[in-house]
Amino acid sequence: MTPGITTVASPHSLTDTVFRFEQLLNSKGVKIFAVIDQAREAESVGLHLRPTVLMIFGNPKAGTPVMIAAPTAAVDLPLKALIWQDDNGKVWISYDAPAYLQSRHNIPQELLPNIAVIDALVAQAVA
Repeated sequence: MTPGITTVASPHSLTDTVFRFEQLLNSKGVKIFAVIDQAREAESVGLHLRPTVLMIFGNPKAGTPVMIAAPTAAVDLPLKALIWQDDNGKVWISYDAPAYLQSRHNIPQELLPNIAVIDALVAQAVA
């Protein structure tokens, strides 16, 4: 796969995976900033894209300290999860690996848990 990106298989349909992830984020008090159906947007201009949804989400209490310590982290925050379906119909969730973001932006070790929470959230969404 792509370096710096974690990709996890979902046993659920794309629609169900998006729904489960949204419900999970809402239950944890995580703000969903946007849900972008990229396949629908492609369709609107006459192009075809396999089912692909980008979710942008975060918690300012967690993200703000990261951006204070490492201002360039704002390029990658809020967190994003790409829920997509491959050519075989398998559904995946891809996101920037927290260690990659830490290295890319020189995020202090003590703030890594603020972004590493995405690992547990994705694991719960695909359970």
